[in-house]
Amino acid sequence: MNVQEILTKASELQPQLQSIRRDLHQHPELGFDLTYTKEFVKNELLKMGYEPVSCGKAGLVVLVGGKKPGKTILLRADMDALALKEEADIDFRSQNEGKMHGCGHDMHAAMLLGAAKILKEYEDEIQGTVKLVFQPAEEIFQGANDMIQAGVLENPDVDAALMIHVMAGLPMPSGSVLVPSGGISMASCEQYHIHVKGKGGHGSAPHIAIDPITAAAHIHIALQEINSRELAGGEFGVFTTCHFEAGKTSNVIPDDADMWGTIRTIDPEGKIGGQIKERMTEITESVAKAYRCEAQVEFYDYCPCMVIDDALADATLTYMNELLGQGAVSMKSIGMDKPAGGSEDFAFVSHKVPTVSMFLAAGNADEGYIYSQHNPKVRFDDSVLFKGSAAYAYAALRWLGKSK
Repeated sequence: MNVQEILTKASELQPQLQSIRRDLHQHPELGFDLTYTKEFVKNELLKMGYEPVSCGKAGLVVLVGGKKPGKTILLRADMDALALKEEADIDFRSQNEGKMHGCGHDMHAAMLLGAAKILKEYEDEIQGTVKLVFQPAEEIFQGANDMIQAGVLENPDVDAALMIHVMAGLPMPSGSVLVPSGGISMASCEQYHIHVKGKGGHGSAPHIAIDPITAAAHIHIALQEINSRELAGGEFGVFTTCHFEAGKTSNVIPDDADMWGTIRTIDPEGKIGGQIKERMTEITESVAKAYRCEAQVEFYDYCPCMVIDDALADATLTYMNELLGQGAVSMKSIGMDKPAGGSEDFAFVSHKVPTVSMFLAAGNADEGYIYSQHNPKVRFDDSVLFKGSAAYAYAALRWLGKSK
């Protein structure tokens, strides 16, 4: 096995990978409800000679290697999409109304299938075992933990874990692989729901009703004071209301108003998050009372910070330099080593075993890819799929060979 051989095998798979990605892109599914996606991935693995095993509510796992003693490395691709109506200018747009692969998980699944194909050819040489994991429900921060509870890190026990996430709009050439430094690389995330209870009535007589919209609006504004007045300058804590819902028509004051959003911090001990939650609850209840309403705050779907292992990150950067040369980039070398505000549920794995999370540039603004993830117009350059497959496969083979 050598570097050029891996790249050549991967590049030969590019047309097939692009076809797989575009099929998955046209059939996006949400959360754990991945009937088409799981069956599609399973059939592709069966064609390669694998025996896919279901794990958790909607995950798939296959093993490759194991014929020679050694450690076990886990490679993960997520498979779920977003609840977005696609507006991207492409000829393979989503056929499922209101659902879109707006975060690139279709790319991830295709890349790991490509890696599976490559690794199968080296099965007799692998110094240990590669565990390939196709995960559901990343967007709702439930899939990784569900698979952990179902035993994905056991039988055989996992010694290291690696994932790749594609990124559109990065200021670097498509196909560049970015490797983070050790430490916290991504924020924790917890979702919240604020329910404001008032008393409905006619729009012409607000004095008779108790308007929950007014109360909710003031709650939303008051909560912004937590960031500006209650967190120290060096503390990262941000919460954002992304969904506000109240009423159905223009002349009726509704009974209720609801807000949903997320809290993100880079505090692994949860102190900042706990402070934010405590103050959110106090402010919400007090402001609601000032406007004659009642309010409740619910917190749910917690995802911890992503923690990158120092030694594994250093080793992975070495492997990517071997594979891609100048196409491999240390995030620290370009000033991108500060923890990102985005979150990733593979973080659950990172708190169990040494983990590294790489990024693959898949289109920049100069190339016409001006929208980023979670935008209904986002596009990804799928000509880079073979590099993702090569990166998955080569990193696994090199790490196992070094760790034997």
